[in-house]
This record gives sequence, C-alpha cells and structure tokens, in this order.
Amino acid sequence: MLFLKYLDDLEKDKATAALLAGKTYTAIIAPEYQWSSWAAPKLENGKMDHNAMSGDDLKDFVDHKLFPYLKKFKTDALAADNIEYKIGEIFSELKNRIQSGYNLREVINRIDELRFRTQAEKHEMSHLYESKIQNMGNAGRNGGEYYTARPLIKTIIKVVDPKIGDSVYDGAGGSMGFLCEGFDYMRHSKGKLQNLTTTDIEVLQKRTFYGKEKKGLAYIIGIMNMIFHGIEAPNIIHTNTLAENISDIQEKDRHDIVLANPPFGGKERAEVQQNFPIKTGETAYLFLQHFIKILKANGKAGIVIKNTFLSNTDNASVSLRKHLLESCNLHTVLDLPGGVFAGAGVKTVVLFFEKGTRTRSIWYYQLNLDRNLGKTNALNEKDLADFVELQKTNAESENSWSISVKDIDQTTFDLSAKNPNKKEEAALRQPQAILAEMKALDEETALILENLKLIIGA
Repeated sequence: MLFLKYLDDLEKDKATAALLAGKTYTAIIAPEYQWSSWAAPKLENGKMDHNAMSGDDLKDFVDHKLFPYLKKFKTDALAADNIEYKIGEIFSELKNRIQSGYNLREVINRIDELRFRTQAEKHEMSHLYESKIQNMGNAGRNGGEYYTARPLIKTIIKVVDPKIGDSVYDGAGGSMGFLCEGFDYMRHSKGKLQNLTTTDIEVLQKRTFYGKEKKGLAYIIGIMNMIFHGIEAPNIIHTNTLAENISDIQEKDRHDIVLANPPFGGKERAEVQQNFPIKTGETAYLFLQHFIKILKANGKAGIVIKNTFLSNTDNASVSLRKHLLESCNLHTVLDLPGGVFAGAGVKTVVLFFEKGTRTRSIWYYQLNLDRNLGKTNALNEKDLADFVELQKTNAESENSWSISVKDIDQTTFDLSAKNPNKKEEAALRQPQAILAEMKALDEETALILENLKLIIGA
C-alpha cells in the first residue's frame, strides 16, 4: 500500500514536470486503478469520499482486479529496465494478506495522509521503509536477515569512495542497502544534488547499480527499497548468484566496485561448489570467490565476513586467504565488536581490497567501544569516525596497526587481528581487597538503614 501511494505521488510529479516542459505525460497506471480512483477518492472540498469502497467490495477489487492488473505489467513491458516491468515483478510476488476489507480501508486511510512529493518527504519515506526492514529483523521475522546496519554500510562506502561512472555491484543484495546508500553517496559526490548534470543522473539511474538476490521476499523488499530511494528501474535480478560458474564471468560482466555482506553459516550443495575453484560448503567463502572474480582490474571492494575467516585452519580457508592476498591488495581490515548485527551473535570483520596487485601490507583497525551493542544501543557513525579518519593515512594508534605480509605464516596465511598496541588490562584485585570493600559497603548500608529507621520512627 505504501508503494502504491508512493507511485501515485511519483506520477503526479512526472505529470507536473511534463506540463512545465510543455510536454504530455502518459500515466503508467490506468485511470480506474490509480490511487485517487479506488483507494482515496476525494470530494470537491478535498475530503475523503465516504462512499469509497470498503469491506468485501474493497477486498474483492484489490484481490481480483488491482493485483492481477499490476502483475500483468511484467509481461506487457517492452523491456526489463523500466519501472513498468519492476511494478509487474513486485506484484507477481505479492499477495494481499489483509483478510478484512474494513481493516484494509483503515490502513489505506492512514497511508493516504502521507505525502511523498518533496525530496525531504521522499527521504523520510525511505527512512521509514528502512526502519521497518530493521524491525522485521529485531522481531526475528523474515527480512531482518537481509539488513546490515546503515552506519556500517555508510562507513564502508566512504572508504571505498565510488565515483559517478563506476558500476557498483552486490551479488548478495538482500534489501539492497549497499546500493541504496551508494546511490545517496554518489548523488552528493559533486557537493549538491543540483550540481549533477543530466548525463550524471541518467548514469546513476540506469548504468551504475547492479544486484542479485536469491530469496523472493528479499528481492521484492530490495526492489521497493531502491525505488523509494529514487532509482526508478533497479538493475536487480532474482537469481542464485552461486549457481553461476565463475569461470563463465567475462569482462563485460565485471564491475568497478563490489559492496556486500554475503550470508555466512549456510551450507551449499556439492553441485553448487563445483562452480568454484576452492570447494567449500561455507556460503560466504563462495561469495568471496565470486566477488574477486567479478571485479574489474583495479576494482575496489568492501566485504563483510565472519572474523573466523582470518584464522580458520581448514584447507578452503587457507587457500582462499592465499588467493585473496596474491590476486588482490587487501589493504584494510576493520575488526568489529559483537552486537553489530542484531540477533546474529557473531563477530565480523570488513575486508577492503583492490584487485590486480598482490598484498604487501595490511592495516588493521580494531573497533573498541566503551559499551555493549544491542537493539537499544546500536552502532552509529560516530563510533566509526576515528576509523574513517585514520584509514586515510593508515595511521598507527591504540586501535590500529599494520603488518607486512612477509611476516605472516606462509603456510597457514593466518591474518588474525592481534592488536600489538592494546593497553594491558589492569591486574585483577586480590580477593582479600574485594572482601574488605564488600564489608565496608555492607557497614555503610547498615548505617544508612538505621538512620532511615530513626527518621520514620520505626
């Protein structure tokens, strides 16, 4: 419903722009299926027409007329790179799950109060949608597994620094957070939105962002998320990335930038593993091979992966680390604390690398916070500001250090993040001192209780 209301306001904007340019605008949605016709018909005074459909009439219209009409856009579209095709894809995957037509009317009336006409309103809409995806994860439902903390995504993008003209790819897209934030970052790469040329805008809209997603729900969430962020016809494919043999990747398939948080902990079937030179059931390791292969020469990547990748001793982990170091310049490793991913219960690192030259030296940054992260105490951009600043010069600090690749074990290629600059923990106090302090506190508490009794006359 939010999407249909957003689409209605988008059409109004396009009609206004066409009128100002002296052109004629042809609406995407036929008159009888437009929001203002079936969802929110208005009287001359601008108030809702109380004769608007409700109950069974409304539910029957949505289920048997509106959704089939929108679904048909997919087969009627002239090409896959337009908003009509994407509308068809979205409604091919969706069903109306609101069983009561009266409840549906209440939802529509509330949504109709929203406006998505100005840039600020559209930004608010995308923020609202993002928060809903995040809440799905916090509640343990489908959707949250596709959500990566936005402060982390923004930080990764700052370090990778994509430019207009680069193609940006995420083969494990989920809700497409990396592509959405990449779009916002690149739109402002020339200072302000109005400094972008018509060519810049067309490049960003049509020839910059590419993604793939296996799961149907995540695919639909991702497409709508990108449309809400302003990318009208996202280049997103509903496919299992790992089902593609990486030896079939050609130069035309490659990208300048890869940004991703691939799923980890999954187990892939033997036939899927055959698509990769390093055989492993670990999903994230297969994705990492795919990402290295699909990068152009001198291409840049920021990849989130489980921190055990740095030190696991199995053959696949050792071979993959060796391959990464020899084929790419792994210049930065960001070591994250637990709690960055709500409910995941794992520690992760971010690998930053460039393809084409082997690794000589790796700069590490260990994010040490003075609080535990959780649902009510999430990671924020301020937490990562020091990392972003120090990474520019690979500066050494209490939380950062560099190692030379020639100094690591050349048989295991162990890349564990062992901070040599970390301050030693203060020695634990002796038990006698702890007991003495407890006794003193007990005596103080007893004295306070006696004084209270005197005050209240007990």
